[in-house]
Amino acid sequence: MRPTLLDPLFAPITSLDGIGPKIARLIENVVPADLTDREARISDLLFTLPHSVIDRRNRPGIALSPEGAIVTLEVRVDRHQPPPQGRKTVPYRVYVHDDTGELALTFFHAHAAYLEKMLPEGADVVVSGRIEWFNGRPSMVHPDHVAPIEDAGSLPLVEPVYPLTAGLSAKVLRRAVAQAVSRLPDLPEWLDAELMRRQSFPSIAEALSRVHDPADPQDIAPEGAAWRRLAYDEFLAGQISLALVRARTRRLSGRPLAGDGRLEAAILAALPYSLTLSQTLALAEINADLAKPERMLRLLQGDVGSGKTVVALLAAARAVEAGGQAAIMAPTEILARQHLATIAPLAEKAGMRAAILTGREKGRERADILDGLASGAIDIIVGTHALFQEPVAYRDLVLAVVDEQHRFGVHQRLAITAKGNAPDMLVMTATPIPRTLVLAAFGDMDVSRLTEKPAGRQPIRTVTLPLDRLDELVGRLRKAVAEGQKIYWICPLVEESEEIRLMSAEDRFASLKPVFGEAVGLVHGRMKGAEKDEAMRAFKAGETRVLVATTVIEVGVDVPDATIIVIEHAERFGLAQLHQLRGRVGRGERASTCVLLYKDPLGETAKRRLSVMRETEDGFVIAEEDLKLRGEGELLGTRQSGTPGFQVARVEFHADLLEIARDDARLLLSRDPDLASPRGEAIRLLLYLFGRDEAIRLLRAG
Repeated sequence: MRPTLLDPLFAPITSLDGIGPKIARLIENVVPADLTDREARISDLLFTLPHSVIDRRNRPGIALSPEGAIVTLEVRVDRHQPPPQGRKTVPYRVYVHDDTGELALTFFHAHAAYLEKMLPEGADVVVSGRIEWFNGRPSMVHPDHVAPIEDAGSLPLVEPVYPLTAGLSAKVLRRAVAQAVSRLPDLPEWLDAELMRRQSFPSIAEALSRVHDPADPQDIAPEGAAWRRLAYDEFLAGQISLALVRARTRRLSGRPLAGDGRLEAAILAALPYSLTLSQTLALAEINADLAKPERMLRLLQGDVGSGKTVVALLAAARAVEAGGQAAIMAPTEILARQHLATIAPLAEKAGMRAAILTGREKGRERADILDGLASGAIDIIVGTHALFQEPVAYRDLVLAVVDEQHRFGVHQRLAITAKGNAPDMLVMTATPIPRTLVLAAFGDMDVSRLTEKPAGRQPIRTVTLPLDRLDELVGRLRKAVAEGQKIYWICPLVEESEEIRLMSAEDRFASLKPVFGEAVGLVHGRMKGAEKDEAMRAFKAGETRVLVATTVIEVGVDVPDATIIVIEHAERFGLAQLHQLRGRVGRGERASTCVLLYKDPLGETAKRRLSVMRETEDGFVIAEEDLKLRGEGELLGTRQSGTPGFQVARVEFHADLLEIARDDARLLLSRDPDLASPRGEAIRLLLYLFGRDEAIRLLRAG
C-alpha cells in the first residue's frame, strides 16, 4: 500500500538509461542497502553517497602543475604521434601546449580515428586529469575529461567519487546516480521547522542535490549540513519504527510472571559460587520487569565471562515457576550446545527439563522435542533461530532470551513476538555496546550491565610480539604444553588466499603439527558441525592441547583450563573482536596470557589498537575506543559503513542527532500514534523511503 508518489523511486535501477542487468548486478555490490531479498531500486542510488571529491577548480597552467595533482588546463592541440606499426605496447601521444609549456596526453591501446575526432590538430580544448612528471617532462595519462573550449562549462568542477567494484566505471555510476536524483518527486517536509532552523538543515531534495552534485568539497563532508540532514532522516525513520514495534509489543501486553522463588532458590543452591553484585542487581531488575503486566524488553550487557548465562537461567526459572516455558536462542550451534551444557544439569537439579533444538536434530529426536514443547513437558528450550521457525509450537512460551543481539534486528524481534502470547524478551550481548549504539539499534530497550568478573577469575596478561620472533614463541608454548596447559591459536583465514599473504588456519596447523604431533587440533567455519564438535570435544577433554582456529571460537566457547591464546596477525582484527577472542582464556583458576602476534610495520590505528588491548580489560572502555578508531560499522559486525542497518548515518559523526531523533519520535507518536496528521502522513513517506515498511504494517495491524 505504498503511496504512488514514491513509485518513481521504487522502480528497479534497470529502468534507468544505460543500466542493463549486468551493470545492475555490479551496482548492487556498492549500494549500502541490505539487498538479501530484493533487487536494487532507484532509492538505493540516492543513498549511495560519495566518499570524497575530485576538485577540478585547480588551473595552474602546464609548467606550474605539481606532480600527482589533478588539474584542469586550457590547451591547443599541436600534433598526434601514433605508436610505430606493430608496436602495440607503445602509447599513442597527443602533444598540446599553453602559454607556460608543452604537455603529452598519453593513451594506451588507443583508436586513432577516435582521438583525431576528439582532439583535432589546431583545436582549443579543456583537459582535466592527473599530472605526472618524467625526466622534466609533464604528461597526463588518459585524461578524465576532454571537451572543446566552448563546452568547458559542461565540465564538473567538483566531482563526487563513489565506492566502486571491479567492472563498474565511475562514469557509469555517476550517470546512474544523477538520473536517480532527477527522479526525486516533490516530497512534503516531514521535519519540524524549528529543528531545521536550529540545525541549518536543507530540504531533502536540496540535501541530495548538494551531496551528489557538490559545488564545494564541504558539501559531501559527513559533518556538513546536507549529509547531516540525510543522517537525521534515517535516524528518525529508525527511531519511529523501533517506537512503533515497542508500542505494538506493549499493546500485546504480556502478563505478570510472579513465581514463588523455589526453582530459583534450588538453582542458587546448586551453583558452586555465589552471584556477583551486578548479577544480583540485574536479576532483581529482570524479576521486577517480569512481575509487571507489560512485556519486558531488556538488554543485558556483560563482558565475556561475566555470567550472563546464569542470569538467563534464573530468569527462565522464574518464568517456569509462573507456569510457562522459556526459550534461549543463540547465534550459532556451538554456542547453543554450550549453553545447554551449562543449563541442563542445573535445571535438572531444580526439577526442570531442558532440551536443545538446532538444524541438526532430525527425525524421531526432533519430533519428540517438538511434542515436548507443544505439551509443555519441556520447560526450557535452547537452540538457534530454528526455535522461531514455522513448525515449532509452544504450549505457553512466556520468556524469550536472545543471545548476541546484534545479529537480530527488528524483523527477528517481530518473528519472536509472533510465537507464544507475546513473550517477555531478554536480550544478551557480550559485545559491550556504547550508549549511542544501544540507542541506534535498540532505541526502545531498558539496559542492565554486568560489570564484574565472576569470583575466581584471574586477570589476563596481554603481550604484543612481532612475527619474526615466532620461533621463540613456539619454544615457550612447547614448555607450556609440557606443563599441561591448553592453548588457542587464532588465524584470520581458513586457507591462504592469493590476494592476501596471511597465515591461514590450515597452514598454521600444518606448521605446528611437526612440533606438537597429535596434540594439535583444527577448527574452522567450513567444517561440518559434527567435525567442529569433535575438535572442540577433543580440546576440552585434553586429547589435543593446542587448538588452531579461525574466529569461529570468538563467541562463547568455554574451556576453563585454556590459559594461553595466540592471535596471529592481530593487526588485522578490530578491537571488539580482539577483546572477544581474549575472553576465551582467563576463565579458570590459573593466570592466563594473550599473545598478539603482529607483522611490522604497523599503521597508526593498528598501533593504537594493540596498545589499548595491553592497557585495559574493560570491555566498555574498549568499545568506546573502537568507536573512535573506526566507526561503528564493524563494532556490531555490520556492513562496511553505517550502524546496524543504517545506509547514510555514521555514529562517529552523527551521534548528537540520535538523541534528538529519539525524542522527536517519542513526542510525535505521543501526539499522533497513528501518523494521521499532515506531518504523520509525510513521516509515512519517510518510513517507506528508508525501508521501514514493517513499521507501517504494524500501524495497519493496529
